[in-house]
Amino acid sequence: MSTENEGNAVPAAPSVPPRPGTAPEGPPPGPGPSPADGSPSSPAESPASEAAEAAGSPEPSDESREPTTTAAAADRPWHSSQPDPAAPQHPGAGWPPPPAAPTYGSPAWGAPVPSAPSRRKRTGGLLAAVLVAALVAGGVGGGIGYWAAERNDDAAGSTTVSAVSPQDLKRDPGTVAAVAGKALPSVVTIEAKAGSGGMDSPDGGGEAGTGTGFVYDKEGHILTNNHVVASAADGGALSVMFSNGKKYDAEVVGRAQGYDVAVLKLKNAPAGLAPLPLGDSDKVVVGDSTIAIGAPFGLSNTVTTGIISAKNRPVASGDGSSGKNSYMSALQTDASINPGNSGGPLLDSNGAVIGINSAIQSAGSGLGQSQAGSIGLGFAIPINQAETVAEQLIKTGRPVYAVIGATVDMAGDGTGAKIATEGAGGTAAVPSNGPAAKAGLRPGDVITGFNGKTIDSGPTLISEIWNHKPGDKVTLTYERDGKERTAELTLGEREGDS
Repeated sequence: MSTENEGNAVPAAPSVPPRPGTAPEGPPPGPGPSPADGSPSSPAESPASEAAEAAGSPEPSDESREPTTTAAAADRPWHSSQPDPAAPQHPGAGWPPPPAAPTYGSPAWGAPVPSAPSRRKRTGGLLAAVLVAALVAGGVGGGIGYWAAERNDDAAGSTTVSAVSPQDLKRDPGTVAAVAGKALPSVVTIEAKAGSGGMDSPDGGGEAGTGTGFVYDKEGHILTNNHVVASAADGGALSVMFSNGKKYDAEVVGRAQGYDVAVLKLKNAPAGLAPLPLGDSDKVVVGDSTIAIGAPFGLSNTVTTGIISAKNRPVASGDGSSGKNSYMSALQTDASINPGNSGGPLLDSNGAVIGINSAIQSAGSGLGQSQAGSIGLGFAIPINQAETVAEQLIKTGRPVYAVIGATVDMAGDGTGAKIATEGAGGTAAVPSNGPAAKAGLRPGDVITGFNGKTIDSGPTLISEIWNHKPGDKVTLTYERDGKERTAELTLGEREGDS
């Protein structure tokens, strides 16, 4: 079923990240990051079920949360590399050494699809394929990602020791150890329990899962992924644990399924919360150093490092159970991200948040036959977009999506995003009073460019639209009857998920 800027369902995606560890009682154990008042960046379009208006979002696969029905354990050790204290280190440089040029795509995850021969010259070079990523949370519910995480919970005790910020050893500013030591007190591990009853109720509540989040402001708001908390959003229970072991109950303030962003608020929040500073994801460049913090496979306070491998990577992620996907124009990183890292921060070399770790591409079959794990392809929601959504959720509890006012076919052939002939439920694919109709677009037109960027599919178009705000003016390039045309369009809006 195609919806506005959406359409056919997208295959199940990668898995999502884990959660962090402890909470400050008074002053945090380590130097706390300075608070950052971020102004929202532009939201994207409506979810898959309602994408028939402008840019819909299919359901994401919640893989980054990790189930916690048993003590966090993993049979196999997951060691993260740590810098040699004796070796000089420089901020943002040399950690880790740049990897060889990464390969992109695989048969199971949709390597870039070459575009069909065209009479016109397209901008942007090679067309980017839309990755179907698995969320890396360890959350509750069905889905491939959850299955893998749940299997891991049955494993024996882990030999991996969680990272602890050093208290008596000093590290030079800008080193991984210094950045991690300052950030860890503001990263939390989230436990979500479905059903009724508290977190400690022996017979109340349902299956539980874990993920990661981080302190957003001094009022006690926590930023994370929607798929980390979705299972507990209606009648369930949520708790947050800081790296110092302090645990607090939390409640959902608002969540945006299409963006895969959620905001929690601590009940009885402690004094001295230190929000993580927010960076500028628009200024990130390929090759920049990154640090990921989370709770992979339940191992809270785990720190890994890498670089930005790519920007503006169109990713559609879903759990395969609700029929809806989340879309993002993601930051790609080779920092190790695994189930349970979902919702955790992706930091730059200065310790500023540049993204929210949300999904990974797995080498597994995608059918639950092998454990999902990091293969060096992790995806994060750019913080500029996440900040905009977070501000909306804190103010109104509901997300706002930018839309073009047209139902887009999500099953493309790599040559563009085709406007469907009919909308959801027999409605018009291009409503007469919508932005697309006013710009002269018609059913059957194939959108091939958005503000100068190449569009090769419906999901790619949605991820670009959702990087903007309602009211933004954009330029579309499209083909009709074999001829290329352009149109100026003012983005409309749709409020809430449905």
